[in-house]
Amino acid sequence: MSVGYSINDLLTPVVVIDETVMESNINVAQQYFNRIGRNFRPHIKTHKIPALASLQVAAGAKGINCQKISEAEVFADAGFTDILITFNMLGDARLDRLKALNAKVDLQVVADNGLVVEGLATRFNENAPLKVLVECDTGSERNGVQTPEEAVELAKQIDQKSGLTFHGLLTYPKPSSEADVEAFFAKTIDLLKREGLECPVVSHGGSPSLFDSDLVKCATEHRAGTYIFNDRSMVRAGMCDYEDCAMHVIATVVSRPTENRAVLDAGSKALTSDLLGFADHGRMIGYPEASIAKLSEEHAVVDLSRSQQKPQIGERVRIIPNHTCVVSNMFDKLVFHRDGVVTRIEPVSARGQVV
Repeated sequence: MSVGYSINDLLTPVVVIDETVMESNINVAQQYFNRIGRNFRPHIKTHKIPALASLQVAAGAKGINCQKISEAEVFADAGFTDILITFNMLGDARLDRLKALNAKVDLQVVADNGLVVEGLATRFNENAPLKVLVECDTGSERNGVQTPEEAVELAKQIDQKSGLTFHGLLTYPKPSSEADVEAFFAKTIDLLKREGLECPVVSHGGSPSLFDSDLVKCATEHRAGTYIFNDRSMVRAGMCDYEDCAMHVIATVVSRPTENRAVLDAGSKALTSDLLGFADHGRMIGYPEASIAKLSEEHAVVDLSRSQQKPQIGERVRIIPNHTCVVSNMFDKLVFHRDGVVTRIEPVSARGQVV
């Protein structure tokens, strides 16, 4: 595996990234946010590769979003200085690492409960304060305070800590819920003003409704990750076409036990078992009626009963994953190409960094 090789000569399973498609995805998203006058903060958990984050920042992104502190440390070591971590920070060891990271970069974190705030307050002081956003549940039913009133109470708690700075609001919404997000943010901002609290950042997020971000008028920034590669779920959401999917998993047909069954060498350790609401495990390019029906660790079993064309033993097939973010974390390296010729091989530097 080296630069200049044809991707058709690579051992499978292998993840390949089309550089031209990826660059177009970066530029299309950034141009949209430039047009609506909003900061864009890419979520690097999709690729976990500093070189790709550099491309995103060079295109105009404002800082990066990490999900865990271990990811953030990798990117801080790579020279990134504007980092938002969107996960509650708990535990003495993690808080110690957070304090060290805050001394190196312009850091922001989130909190959705008082226990997290109290823990953060034990590590930071007015000489080197930490910026904290209140995470709000605007409908995704994941983390987040449940009402604008709760958001304000938590903001007040943060503001009262000498080592913490209330820096704004954040949500990860369910797709196509912009009206609900706007209503939650607008009410919260109004209540904050009544308490005399400034709200510098209002952070909206998500790739599935990326190009509807302008409908959330209160937002000052948007966070998204999947858009850089796109995947089957993004096509389903109407955010792109299959031609805009930069990531493919190349696999080989290793068996055809029956007329209507093929077996590939890419199992759950390559495609992952994340269905993301689909009935099967990816789309086979050129075989749209084939269904990757089940996975074991190293095998993908393909149902060909509805497919007029059927791949043969030894044939290499390309798969668009359901969810790119989890696939990136399965491989040590990603292979990049233009027109099928390998251009570079990038280590997935933050692979496995989940603490």
